Amino acid sequence: MADFSPVKLGITGGVGSGKSFFCRYLKEKGLQVVSADELARNAVLPGSLGFKKIVAYFGEAILSPDGALDRKKLRGIITRDLQKKEKLEQIVHPEVFLQMEREFDQARKRHDAAIAVEVPLLFETGLESLFDYVATVTVDTDVRVQRIMARDHITREEALALMRIQMPEAEKIQKSDFIINNNGSPAETQVLMDRFYEDFLSLLKNQSKILEAD
Repeated sequence: MADFSPVKLGITGGVGSGKSFFCRYLKEKGLQVVSADELARNAVLPGSLGFKKIVAYFGEAILSPDGALDRKKLRGIITRDLQKKEKLEQIVHPEVFLQMEREFDQARKRHDAAIAVEVPLLFETGLESLFDYVATVTVDTDVRVQRIMARDHITREEALALMRIQMPEAEKIQKSDFIINNNGSPAETQVLMDRFYEDFLSLLKNQSKILEAD
């Protein structure tokens, strides 16, 4: 029998598309779901190497009164300056990658059938090769803008600037194995998620049969 390895599902989509909604659904189904954003936050906690590198590059003005990173201020900087955005990614992404590999290893040790990772910038950072399948959550631009404005309490211009630093959703869709269209009502999206889950379970069963045959 071949060495066991869980099926790795990458979940992505533009900012405001509804990735978190989809991830909550998968958790309710019992799937192990990891957030790359959470891993990134862990990588830049005060005192961490990532935190020190960011402060050294951006300066102490990037800190909030409590001494942590002011994420809103940092986000404003990188949406206006591509060079600084790339520098931030060079600091954070290697640590996130290491944490993600640890999550995969723990899933393997637990013999989880699958593990999902929510990665907003999955394609932008070239991480698609880490996953067996990629699911993209998509929604119309106007809906995304309104959601971002309401969620982050920012202007329309700021929301659009945040969207512009990400790969267009049309490109993400072309690169993905599954598409979850989140334009409809919650009930309509639920139907699409249920359909995805049935297809994904079929893939897991086929994977198990292949492993048993090896």
